[in-house]
Amino acid sequence: SAVGQKDPKPSGRTQHHLAAGQTALQVRATGLLTVFQDLGRHGQAGQGVSASGAMDQAALKAANRLVGNASHLAALETVGGGLQLRSVGDNVVAVTGADAVLTLTTADGQRWPVPRYEPVALADGDTLAVGQPTAGARCYLAVRGGFAEAPVMGSCATDTLAHVGPAPVAVGDWLAVRPAPATSVVAAPELPPADLPTLEHEVVLDVVMGPRTDWFTPEAIARFAAQRWQVTPQSNRVGLRLAGEMPLDRAITGELPSEGTALGALQVPPSGQPVLFLADHPLTGGYPVIGCVAPYHLDRAGQIPVGAWLRFNPIQPFAELVPESGASTS
Repeated sequence: SAVGQKDPKPSGRTQHHLAAGQTALQVRATGLLTVFQDLGRHGQAGQGVSASGAMDQAALKAANRLVGNASHLAALETVGGGLQLRSVGDNVVAVTGADAVLTLTTADGQRWPVPRYEPVALADGDTLAVGQPTAGARCYLAVRGGFAEAPVMGSCATDTLAHVGPAPVAVGDWLAVRPAPATSVVAAPELPPADLPTLEHEVVLDVVMGPRTDWFTPEAIARFAAQRWQVTPQSNRVGLRLAGEMPLDRAITGELPSEGTALGALQVPPSGQPVLFLADHPLTGGYPVIGCVAPYHLDRAGQIPVGAWLRFNPIQPFAELVPESGASTS
């Protein structure tokens, strides 16, 4: 099964929740998974709740900018193709992230492609469809004014592991839209990213080694960077399960007490095949973490499709922390 995913609960988003004259986007198809995401619910780790949030934060911010929203507002994150939304009333949307064909179909059946990374005006009855990405994995759709979705613990991010936040979007949902402030300005088109991950080219991720690199043999540490790793179908927002030709052998075979895990951590279970923790990762883990993806490559990691090949580039050698001479160890 996929990494720790749970079945979705009913969303309860119906036409009856719309105010008079309020616009909405009606869900005609969801693709593999479409959820609300913003920049995450930070500061809740003490209560056992992770930040979650958009897998590609730069793409989320860009989508909001393009429609004149504040960059932190919630948008729809959809993985793969298949999302279809019908405009109820007039709306302005923008789609960013993965390289996917966008198609607009009018109420009377006329159809044409529309661009990514540009504001798109939808008239009442227009349907916008997101195709299967050719690069990247996740698209972000923002609407001018923002979605009228109730936050949970201060955020509209859907945490698929902890089951915190709004329910995933379902066919038939009416996604209510807030009126846009009169001061908001729709932005000029932006250039899409040029280096989205693809199935055809190896994806390189910079890695900071540690904290448990010394739990692995020197051969395993060398192999970690030397061999390539494939993203398996058992991957999702919790993490990417990776498969390499040779597993990573441990030098220390004892049990590791459960300790905190970070976004981007590369945890190695007994199989020796790493798991790259992403937005909905557990907050603690009992397997050693050989390294962590550099923060500036986390958005790239969130766009890697299933089946892609990765290589890890340690940006500096692992060094154990050594107490300063004369420092207290009490």
